Amino acid sequence: MSRTRVAIIFGGRSSEHAISCATAAGVMSAIDSDRFEVVPIGIARSGAWVIGPEDTESLKLAPGYLPEVTDQERPTAMLGFGPQSGQVMVASGTEAQRVLGGVDVVLPLLHGPFGEDGTLQGMLELADLPYVGSGVLASAAGMDKYAMKMMLAGAGLPVGRFTLIGRREWERDRAACLDAVWPLGPVVFVKPSRAGSSMGVQRVVLADGEAALIAAIEEARRHDPRVIVEAAVDGREIEVAVLEGRGTNPPRTTAPGEIVVSGEHTFYDFEAKYTDTSTTSLQVPASVSDEAQREARAMAARAFEVLDCEGLARVDMFLAGTKLSINEVNTMPGFTPFSMFPMLWQHEGMSYSELITELIDLALERPTGLR
Repeated sequence: MSRTRVAIIFGGRSSEHAISCATAAGVMSAIDSDRFEVVPIGIARSGAWVIGPEDTESLKLAPGYLPEVTDQERPTAMLGFGPQSGQVMVASGTEAQRVLGGVDVVLPLLHGPFGEDGTLQGMLELADLPYVGSGVLASAAGMDKYAMKMMLAGAGLPVGRFTLIGRREWERDRAACLDAVWPLGPVVFVKPSRAGSSMGVQRVVLADGEAALIAAIEEARRHDPRVIVEAAVDGREIEVAVLEGRGTNPPRTTAPGEIVVSGEHTFYDFEAKYTDTSTTSLQVPASVSDEAQREARAMAARAFEVLDCEGLARVDMFLAGTKLSINEVNTMPGFTPFSMFPMLWQHEGMSYSELITELIDLALERPTGLR
């Protein structure tokens, strides 16, 4: 039997470029090579598409090292459209463009804007190529924290208090933007609305004054002109992994896991996630009551359907006493072997390699286009 050709796309133009590379390294190392043939395609920070390295070691995170896709001395690549849909064209230097061959499915492992946010998904829809994960709408809504919370709240799901500071509003009437934040106190989190991996996120004690809040907003604006400010929740952070059901079956969920942060980190920031992991622990499953576990799983499945997610998602929640609320829905969660999403499924009996296979099979089962 011929193997299914899988184009794995990673890197990208967002601030989560290195995390995407690390995710690709994990997937490429674990994918079932008897069933799948990998075509690695990297996207450099410049936006150039290149045939990626097959050496996964160069894509792994290491102390003091963040992997990166470069467009130097690598053949450029592009996916075919129209009558050549599914073809990968490559060229190197002055070499004439040649066809590397067709691919059957795309596994987009991009995190952040220009990849996880519906832009790449839209391109793959135009190319009529099956791909892993959510479609255009769910990807865009999941990437934009404000849009996501509005959709969830509109469906009656509990979310915390928040306010949006848009580019025009901030430039036109900064005082009005700040006035909308003070009622959220005493502690808030200031975040880029369309970024992940805790990039640009700041915890602000409002008693520290206006200058501290403005500085946090400006830091978030370095990553995204749309900034969301959320009221801090005094509770535990638990996460549920979700997989699309086969056929018309409902979404599948895991028992919740919990992130415990210690040391100097006041929250689960970028350093705690990736460079100072000794201060964090992932508890799988989380020590919660049976009732809280059932409610969390039901809430995660409902959020998955409200956003019209496909493939996979990780739903992050706060548990304050017995009250659950949704913080975020991640349509392309961290996917290294040691990330929460695969660890939660491993606890359910699905290995990392089996999880990759299941996601590809889900993508191949699903039609392209409107559905």
